[in-house]
Amino acid sequence: MDRISITEAWFAGAVSVERTADGLKPWRIPYADYPLYPPDGIGGKAEIAAGIRLRFRTDATQVKLLFAPLMEAAQVDCHMEGTCARTADLAQGETSAAWEGLPAGHKTVELWLPQQVPITIIAVYVEPGAYAEPEPDLRPRWVAYGSSITQCVAAAGPTQTWPAIAAHAAGLNLTCLGYSGNCQLETMVGRLIRDLPADLITLCLGINVYGAASLSARTFRPAVIGMVQSIREKHEDTPLVLISPIYASEREDTPNKLDMTVRLIREEIAEAAALLQRRGDRALHYRDGLAWFGVDDAAHLPDGLHPDATGYRLMGERFVERILGDINLGSNR
Repeated sequence: MDRISITEAWFAGAVSVERTADGLKPWRIPYADYPLYPPDGIGGKAEIAAGIRLRFRTDATQVKLLFAPLMEAAQVDCHMEGTCARTADLAQGETSAAWEGLPAGHKTVELWLPQQVPITIIAVYVEPGAYAEPEPDLRPRWVAYGSSITQCVAAAGPTQTWPAIAAHAAGLNLTCLGYSGNCQLETMVGRLIRDLPADLITLCLGINVYGAASLSARTFRPAVIGMVQSIREKHEDTPLVLISPIYASEREDTPNKLDMTVRLIREEIAEAAALLQRRGDRALHYRDGLAWFGVDDAAHLPDGLHPDATGYRLMGERFVERILGDINLGSNR
């Protein structure tokens, strides 16, 4: 097969791409600013490739992806226009994934990288005589910030996370800033979102603030307001959706160490949104997480907190109706 060299232009959904001794490693923060995102690049999660894909135009019917050995088992999905993804299940230590029998003719291919591990890309191979070249994603740009429930480790594959399903359904160019175990309204992440190009911004807030007892009733609402206002410095009219936690079983009414409950957190986010709207932010929207994934969906929360693969699929399928609603992205382009 013919080897195709990869450049930064091949990556969609990455915030930055690091050139290493092995190849190109995509990041979900500016990797050069790693020390400014403690601890260890947002708990070591910013180097995980959730939502990142190689996007290219090709006439190949065979594609092979070469990468550095995986730290643990993972999946890479090959997605093409109008077709379902083809998943490559990969064991720990594997260095390649291959897909054969792709449709003949010119097509856009996206290789969705694992949502649970870092990955360093070395090269793409296609059959002799075929071409492959990077193709920019010109769809409206969506930045999605959240926790493990946005990173979606338990999804059936990289294209089966709820942000991936939602992006396909709504025709959006996704940048996923779902950081498992984090999403603490980090000031640097607010500045990052401010500086990223975006036609839609969603902030799924609160569940890890409850779990870590990191903010109190005194400090949580100001932190929400501060993050929104920081983003608004460069996204004055960009549709921005504040989403409160989905159903969280016993956490709904069980106080944490700072006497916060998930129900109270939901109320605080709604109050922050209402205050900002009264101050004239007409592009700000609030969505109650319970209306997206509520008590009737509890059977899809195996640990009482994280959706299973079916739960993530339901969230993705419901996104356009229950989260986007009547938000008009065209007015911001």
